[in-house]
Amino acid sequence: MRMSDVVLKMEHIVKEFPGVRALDDVNFEARAGEVLALMGENGAGKSTLMKVLGGVWPYPTYQGDIFIQGERRQFRGPRDAMDAGIAVIHQELNLLPELSIAENIFLDNQPVNRFGAIDWAKLNRDAEVLLAELGLTDIGPADRVKHIAVGKQQMVEIAKALSRRARILILDEPTSALSDKEVTELFRVIRGLRQSGVCLCYISHKMEEIAQIADRVVVLRDGRTIGEPAAISDITLDQIIARMVGRELKEMYPASSRQRGEKILEVRHLAVDHPSLPGMRKIEDISFSAYRGEILGLCGLMGSGRTTLASAIFGAFPPATHGEVLIEGTQVEINSPADAIACGIALLTEDRKALGLFLKQPITFNTTISSLQTVSSPQIGVIDADKERALTEKYVAQLNVKTSSVDAIVGTLSGGNQQKVLLARWLNAAPKIFILDEPTRGIDIGAKIEIHRLLDRLACQGVAIIIISSELDELLGMSDRILVMNEGRIVSEFTKANASREAVMQWATGARRAEQ
Repeated sequence: MRMSDVVLKMEHIVKEFPGVRALDDVNFEARAGEVLALMGENGAGKSTLMKVLGGVWPYPTYQGDIFIQGERRQFRGPRDAMDAGIAVIHQELNLLPELSIAENIFLDNQPVNRFGAIDWAKLNRDAEVLLAELGLTDIGPADRVKHIAVGKQQMVEIAKALSRRARILILDEPTSALSDKEVTELFRVIRGLRQSGVCLCYISHKMEEIAQIADRVVVLRDGRTIGEPAAISDITLDQIIARMVGRELKEMYPASSRQRGEKILEVRHLAVDHPSLPGMRKIEDISFSAYRGEILGLCGLMGSGRTTLASAIFGAFPPATHGEVLIEGTQVEINSPADAIACGIALLTEDRKALGLFLKQPITFNTTISSLQTVSSPQIGVIDADKERALTEKYVAQLNVKTSSVDAIVGTLSGGNQQKVLLARWLNAAPKIFILDEPTRGIDIGAKIEIHRLLDRLACQGVAIIIISSELDELLGMSDRILVMNEGRIVSEFTKANASREAVMQWATGARRAEQ
């Protein structure tokens, strides 16, 4: 390798917050025409490091040096980083949905004519050229962003970066909300950018993605770089995991001794009306049962109705929900989440930020909000602050939540630790039936294993667990049974013994139904 190949170098980076050293002597370099995977557990410092590089944490709020193509740079803000050819594409996309694709691509960078007005013809032409370079022939510059799929919006973000001639592109969990088809398309674009000499820093928790797309991998743990960056061909996934968590991990999915007990949940002919299409249903004629001590997997492609089913059971759609729900053999009326909680049902939502957590409230508030009776006086109904604090500290320790204090605002925690706080809330509610929608999405491998073991322990204690996951390996590894959904219906059921990736996917995609 020639030194000229190195386009980015970060040396001895230190970033401190009150009471926390988030980055502690981080060192790494990235080259033109490569995909460098940046890996680490939630809270390891990946996002903080990228904020330093992207100018969000400006100089001199950090210590250390940044070199771009051999030149030492000190960014005073995101604009400086953009001017240096750095673009960051965040997990939560930064687009304006009401504007067109072209307007988003050239936002704050619009071409102007000799009178200083926006040259709309050139703006649309230039946007069309960028879209063509990325192979996006099915969307046009004038299309509004709100009308295109998430995968296409991701591509618009990349086009936006290319419009500013970015040569260092940082992708933070870019596939977290993409379908398999969209991931394939994204990888095609990434390989094309790599071929053209762009340096790509790729942050992901998905090991199979790293094996597919990365050239080298660098690992952060507790704010430090661990070991030397390694070629992906020279390091195993187990070795990457060991660097991430500081120990060997023998079992991704626990070998369980759980035993199925009696039936606790029965759903009969459940249906949910479509909110905007009269006469149509989002899910139709859903019937199934769940048992104490069992982990039941729910599989299906995006749009199959998995989340709608979970939300309907939790009382999210009255009066659009039809059918019967029985708990321990007795039919119950669930017209709100409060009714569901009173019946012993808990739902860990797919979108923890929008639907699960109170991001501006502390860990204590978020832990006890669904079961205030556990920390309040039954006589006068006043919260006992000391009891609330002690209870929250118990769950923080049990779930290994990384935080300086239970008074910390939840929005300041990493994604994995936010997920653990949400788990703590439902553990405190002591549910009989625990539905988890994408429980490990966007969190690191160590936190995933901790959650898997926790769910196994709950099942062993007699809780009925229902897991919805887009990661088929997770469903196969954790579930005693798997129900497969397609187009709003349950189309097949597998036991652990007869489930396979191929068989489950044939039903999930509708291929098996088409054959019949």
